[in-house]
Amino acid sequence: MAQPVKPASTVKATQAAKSTGTEPVQFIFDKSNYRLLIISVAVVAFGFVLMAGTTDIYSTTKIVIAPIVVLAGFALGFFAILKKPATN
Repeated sequence: MAQPVKPASTVKATQAAKSTGTEPVQFIFDKSNYRLLIISVAVVAFGFVLMAGTTDIYSTTKIVIAPIVVLAGFALGFFAILKKPATN
């Protein structure tokens, strides 16, 4: 007597379930990279808040300090992207 035929999708699913030789996915960035990226976004946002400041247009905070803070945030983000993850 003929054996019942299984659909191809269940055959592939059972073969995939049996294979245990898969490697875990490795991410490009490490946890520290993401932490630095989040900090850099916060620093840039803080710099823009400093630029908004008060009604005084020519204050030192708006003209000097806030742009330096924004550039420091961008530099930190650039460093966070280029930093290599620690190898164990």
